[in-house]
Amino acid sequence: MGIASTSYMTAWKPKDTYEFLEHCANLGAGGIQAPLTSIQPEYLKRLRTRAEQLGMYVEVMAGFPKQDASVFEQSLIAAKAAGATVVRIGALSGRRYEAFTSLKSWNLFVAESKTGIERALAVASRQRIPVALENHKDWTVDELLAILRQYDSEYLGVLLDSGNNIALLDDPMQVVRSLAPYTLATHIKDMGVEEYPDGFLLAEVPLGEGILDIKEVCSVISKARPQTRLTLEMITRDPLKIPCLTSEYWITFPDRSGPVLAQTLRMIRKNATKLPRVLSLPPSAQLALEEANVKRCIQYARIAGL
Repeated sequence: MGIASTSYMTAWKPKDTYEFLEHCANLGAGGIQAPLTSIQPEYLKRLRTRAEQLGMYVEVMAGFPKQDASVFEQSLIAAKAAGATVVRIGALSGRRYEAFTSLKSWNLFVAESKTGIERALAVASRQRIPVALENHKDWTVDELLAILRQYDSEYLGVLLDSGNNIALLDDPMQVVRSLAPYTLATHIKDMGVEEYPDGFLLAEVPLGEGILDIKEVCSVISKARPQTRLTLEMITRDPLKIPCLTSEYWITFPDRSGPVLAQTLRMIRKNATKLPRVLSLPPSAQLALEEANVKRCIQYARIAGL
């Protein structure tokens, strides 16, 4: 199993791709998924050579081409030079239920995102390297499936995050089973849940300690796409608030219904536990906990044969 640099977005926040590769190698990871620190040929060659020496894969995270696609194209060229076979993109950096206050603003985002996807697809096809669009608390599983079917290209797939769509009230295993045939890259994570007055809290927890059947998640993906790498995203942070019992949450979900909410709440109440709070800890403790959580996940993956 590889490690995504977003596993260290709370305390360490790695600044250099090569350094991150070495760190993950020391943990026994199979590869990395990260932004590129530099697109200079010498740096990319050094990174690729070292990854090959270590027997590790490199996947690249790139910005979404909302306007000028030239920077995006440079990112894809650099990714290929670094030895990557897929590039992760995301249409939304935030969360749907927080970012949009009207259905009109959401619909505008959808239109702009499809234009961006078309730009990305044109570049990916030209450079012959696929892009993987993450389910980043933006698209419901049905919406993302519609996008993938609309463009129907070998150069467009999904980065399947196993936990994100719980925040949109999708059943997590249905998400995995539905998106697995399109999965080019992954964020494998386990999730914990806790009730709060406006809905529920959601947080990543070490693999095997949450509500997801991680072995089944990985099995479904690997059976559908044997070449797709399994990459850990263990984010150590305070739980996220999912305010699904407020009217504001539902503004961009005009077609969702009560049974979807009821199904999710039943799952939350069945599995609710007290989630850890991280940001109140001193920085040194945050750093130590972040590293410990990643190590626990890698150890779980090793024992489970993932």
